Amino acid sequence: MSAPLTSSAFAALADLLKTKSGLIIGPDKTYLLETRLGPVLKRAGLTDLNALAERVKRAPHDPIARDVVEAMTTNESFFFRDDKPFQHFRAQALPRLLAARPASATLRIWSAASSSGQEAYSLAMILAESKALLGSRTVEIIGTDIARDQLARAQQGLYTQFEVQRGLPVQMLMRYFKKEDANWRIADAIRSMVKFREWNLLGDLRALGLFDVVLCRNVLIYFDQPTKARVLDAIAAQMPTDGALYLGGAETVLGITGRFAPMPGERGVYGVNAARVAA
Repeated sequence: MSAPLTSSAFAALADLLKTKSGLIIGPDKTYLLETRLGPVLKRAGLTDLNALAERVKRAPHDPIARDVVEAMTTNESFFFRDDKPFQHFRAQALPRLLAARPASATLRIWSAASSSGQEAYSLAMILAESKALLGSRTVEIIGTDIARDQLARAQQGLYTQFEVQRGLPVQMLMRYFKKEDANWRIADAIRSMVKFREWNLLGDLRALGLFDVVLCRNVLIYFDQPTKARVLDAIAAQMPTDGALYLGGAETVLGITGRFAPMPGERGVYGVNAARVAA
């Protein structure tokens, strides 16, 4: 029987998670550590979480530290999740941004914390159905995540029956997916529209370039206030003043940063505050 998790071991694991991913975990979430880190312990041949904590304290750059972060990251995603942001993107943000850009300009869209790719592919399907609006314009969709296993799934574009039933309209399933045994694979034409990269939101975002549209949804809820402000300010620095930021329904910029302001009449959609960015 493994030894109970000590307070010092919990503190070491919690500090690792906050430092590496921004994830805040309280003592009431010890059961999550026990549940999700079990496979990590087994692969590493460790007896319990105390041994794991001691190892990451001694060697914070040990590959097992990454395994801990990936195991604890929430990877909940499904097609057209919460739908309203996608409706807004299709009906308002996309036409507005295209009208404001020269035809030679590339429209860039970022799906941050893209998990297994459903959000990024949802955007790609909207764009595929907006060909008349896009014309010959180039559009880039970038999906990033810190979890390598989720990125590999996203790149494969292969989903279970359960996953395609969560939010994906039947018409789109028939049009953009092909049955493979018990699963469904997204069409190559849609898959080629999205590039996935391993990236940490706490890292330097400048290398990703500028984005007209950013979806950073249901991520900030796991961060403390200073980390939320840090991430939002970094995102604002990578956006033009007429760009659009989409957050999750339970997330807001209010009281966190002045770099973004809510778009009038919209929930969860924010524009860049030009004056604050310039400052």
